[in-house]
Amino acid sequence: MWKRFSALWTLARQDGRVLWHALRHPDAPRWLRPAVAGVVLYALSPIDLVPDLIAGLGIVDDLVLVPLAVHLILRKLPPHIVRQAQMRRGATTVRPR
Repeated sequence: MWKRFSALWTLARQDGRVLWHALRHPDAPRWLRPAVAGVVLYALSPIDLVPDLIAGLGIVDDLVLVPLAVHLILRKLPPHIVRQAQMRRGATTVRPR
């Protein structure tokens, strides 16, 4: 189980770094900044899809939905932006399209 958690954490961290470099790319689409702002606002917002009253599940939706949203944003980006962001970061994984 620890190996799975470690692999997921590594993937989420790489996605975050690639997204950071994609945000700074000059050809980034206009929708990218509002989409990332929406994900950040959701992560910081006290309003959750699953209420925090259920012990432990309130944070699980953040731990699942935020990386999933980042992954989906990266899949919608043009391939040349993702490729250049990965090369700039030195990421070894290339997303198939």
